[in-house]
Parts: sequence; C-alpha cells; structure tokens
Amino acid sequence: MSEIETSDDPRLKFAFPKLTAEEIVLLEPFGTKTKVAKEDPVWSAGDRDLCMFVVVSGAIEILDGRTRKHVATHQPGGFSGDVDVLSGRPALVHGIATEDTEVLKVPADCVKAIVGEHPQLGEKILRAFLMRRTLLMEYAKIGPYVLGSRYSPDTLRIREFLSRNHIPHYWEDLESSDTDKMLRQFDLTEDQTPIVVVTTCDEFLTRPSNAELGKALGILRPIESKVYDLVVVGAGPAGLAAAVYGASEGLSTLVVDSNSPGGQAGTSSRIENYMGFPFGVTGQVLADGAVIQAERFGAQLVLPANVTNITCGEAGGHSVEVEGKRKIDCKCVILASGASYRKLDIDGVERFEGRGIYYSATHVERLLCEKSSVAVVGGGNSAGQAAVFMAENADRVFLILRGDDLRKTMSSYLARRIETSPKITLLLNSEICELRGEDHVEEALIADRKTGGSRVEKIAGVFVMIGAVPHTQWLPDKIARDSKGFIYTGPGLIQKGLWSEQRPPFFLETTCPGVFAAGDARHDSVKRVASAVGEGSMAVAFVHQYLSL
Repeated sequence: MSEIETSDDPRLKFAFPKLTAEEIVLLEPFGTKTKVAKEDPVWSAGDRDLCMFVVVSGAIEILDGRTRKHVATHQPGGFSGDVDVLSGRPALVHGIATEDTEVLKVPADCVKAIVGEHPQLGEKILRAFLMRRTLLMEYAKIGPYVLGSRYSPDTLRIREFLSRNHIPHYWEDLESSDTDKMLRQFDLTEDQTPIVVVTTCDEFLTRPSNAELGKALGILRPIESKVYDLVVVGAGPAGLAAAVYGASEGLSTLVVDSNSPGGQAGTSSRIENYMGFPFGVTGQVLADGAVIQAERFGAQLVLPANVTNITCGEAGGHSVEVEGKRKIDCKCVILASGASYRKLDIDGVERFEGRGIYYSATHVERLLCEKSSVAVVGGGNSAGQAAVFMAENADRVFLILRGDDLRKTMSSYLARRIETSPKITLLLNSEICELRGEDHVEEALIADRKTGGSRVEKIAGVFVMIGAVPHTQWLPDKIARDSKGFIYTGPGLIQKGLWSEQRPPFFLETTCPGVFAAGDARHDSVKRVASAVGEGSMAVAFVHQYLSL
C-alpha cells in the first residue's frame, strides 16, 4: 500500500469516496461502459483530455508515470481522476486493470455537465478531485523528479513553479543526497543542475525556464483562433474572480498568466479574515477552487505565458500579444496583473535571492529553513501570516518592522498572535542593513533606527514582504498610470483630463475604453484578497455594460 493509503488522514474519506448504485445510475447517461482485460491500461501517463472512469466491477491500480510506484487502487464504486480531468493537462499516473474490469467512461465535458445537473453528486466528485491532488502534493513522492541544490535560485524557482501549479514532484537536494549515481546516469556534473526528469528516466531537462517546463509537462494549452469576449491578464484573486463570473455569465473567457494561479495571495500560508472560512484557508486552496470553478464554466487558462502588449482598437476591438504566440483578438480586457514585493535596499541583495532571500513563505521555502532562525521583513498581513507560518517549524522568527506600531498596518487578530507567540521576536523601528554569508545567507546585521544600535543574528532565510511594485511596465502609454505604475481607472479619469470619450468611464475602466483594471495593479486599490475578488467580479458587470453600448 502507498503512504497515502496507510495514513490516518481524515481527508481520505473525501478523497476516495464510493459511489452508490443510485449515483452510478445517474452517471450512466453521461458515459459509456467498456471492458478492460487484466493488466491492460485503462489510461496512460501523458494522455490528454482525461476521462473519469467509474469502476463497475474489477479494480484499477494507479501507478506513478515515472517510477511506476503504487499510488492507490480503485475498487467497485470508486472512480478515477483529479483536477487534471477538468484542466485537460496530461495525466501524471497510469491506470492499470488488475483483473478483468468493467468501467463507465465519463468524458471531462460530461463531468462538468454532471455538476450542473446533479449538484450533490457533482460536489462529491469535485471535492474528491481537489482532495486527491492535495494529498498527492503532501504525501506521494511522484511526478517530475527535481535534482538541485537548496542554494540554487533555479532549483527554488522550479520547485515553486511546480508547487504553485499543483504538480506533485520529488526533490533531491545535492547537499543532503547521494546524487553521484543519478548524475552519472545522465552524464552530468553538479554545475549543470538543476535537472528535471519529466516522465521517464530517459527524458530530462537541464535548468529549464518556466515556459520550457510548462511545455514539457503539457500544462501550456493552445489558444483557440477566435475573437474572445473577454481576455483576463493575470490569475490572482482578481483575475480568477473575473474568470469565474465572466465564464459563468456566458462570456467566452481566456485567462493568461506568466506563472501560476493564485498570484501573490496564492503564496499565503493561511488567510483567516476571508469571509466564509472561519478556520482560515490557504491561498493555494482558494486558488485551486477558483480554477476548478472557472474551468467548469468553460474559461480557458493559459499559463505560463507572458503578455507583452495590448493594442487598443479605436472601434472597441482589442488585441493582446502573448510572447511566442499569435495575437489574441478580443472585445474586452481585464487587467489583473497584480504586484510583487519590493527588494531590500541593501548592497548585494541580488547575490542572495533564492539563496536565503525569499519573496513568499510556502512549504517549499519553509523546508529550506527548518529548525533554523529566520527573519520576516514587513508589517502587513502577508508578513504576519509568514511569521506565524514559519514559527511552526523555525527555531526563532524575527519580525522586522521600520515603524513603531504593528497594528497600524496589520489586522488586529494577526498582531495579537504575533505579540503572544513565544517563538516570534518583534523588532520595531528596525531594518536589515547587511546580509552575510558565502553561498547563502548566514547572518543579518539589524539596525535599530531609533537608538542607532545594531545586532547580528544567525539566520537561514529572510522573507521580504514590503511595498508593492505593480506588473504594468509592459502596458502601452495609452493606458495611463501613476508615478509608481498603478493603473488609473474610473470617474477620476475625467478630473485628471485623461478621458476623451463622450460617455463617462465605467468604474474600473482604464483610459482605453473596454479595458478594465482590477486588484493590486489598480491605483488606490485596497490590498486585500476580498477586495481583489470583489473588483474582479465587479469588472465583469462593467464588461457587460460596455458590450451593450
């Protein structure tokens, strides 16, 4: 049995439910029954456009596509599949009949239809899909194999890319593993790492870019040749909300993102003030649910793909340029490209990026700093969440704030938790003025801005969560921005002398009619997940109004 099956995780009952005879009868009009002989494949790793297979009799064994390691077994009443059924991404695992087996084959489009026609049954299936992928990420050492140093920025980038795209993978650290055999197998040296083995031990990539990795894994979907009603740039909370509401209201919707779903919020370890989640929710779980919703309603997600320009059509038609691909024609655009954290203003910061300086605090980064002391720089909710999250495993967390009052910029519930945590040391009126180390961060010199004194602390990582730099540098001049790059929108455009149309601009509309902005990239936006979701969904209402002109 696999590690998943032998665990006592209470989520297993939701991940591997059994369908009743009545539920299988409901599914029958959506699929076709077929028989598979013993030891024959039901599907193979790498297959696209996966179906859900319901076991009527017999059994299906799930094997890792790379190692053929046992993952799980589906017995009668069980059903195969996870989020890749809805996304259309290639299968990571094989499905093999362990005896003569009869299955009900349900195509992905029919799975989406089931959710609409039989909500209870659909919820049972979708919950299982989500939970299975979550358990695979946590327990199973399957999927792509990554070999690289913990002090390599490229290794960190690859692991973050895989994790944020919810692709299970197995990482071996050059510093703690006997990797000579693997390197000899590929005729490589350590300075050629990181490498990524995708499906078999005969296929590997050396230092792949995110785009190359996405292509090799088959997650970069083709773009249809048509005029879309709506193109959404960015797949953070604002962009995903726009995708859900746009697609659910009948707009042909395409979402393009340079990295992965979730945006900056997708790296949050726990969001506790988002309505409807009394015990909190991780940014990744929130993003995963939104992706399934959007794809269920028919939205297309294309990532990783960089949008490089927008051409604003005079008559209302627009085109969006995607690097390495053709222009995408559309009627409306929602800019939800988000923002990233600013860098520390100290010498040599680039030398330590990915080697001790991090801009997100997820399980990927936490694993690199276990049982050590770390520093978190920032006073917003993201910094507070990171400090609490890292304190679960770190020896000590130093939360460094330039100001003199944590509660000025952080929600009260988070500030209270930080102030009462025995493992978090709050340093007010402070800043890091120097980082020291050879190939990675080992020490930080922390200055007290009030007294002029300083202290040196041994740390394994610095988590930087200060300020916001909008991802808008690629936009044309026709879309007006403030001095920091945030996009101007709405009625204020008239007062600024930036609007020349006869009608007044819609709220969230930019200086290019029919192009809207939502979320962190917008001027004067509220930097909260809930407000970004609200703006993304509200922008769709204005898209409808614009299209009705």
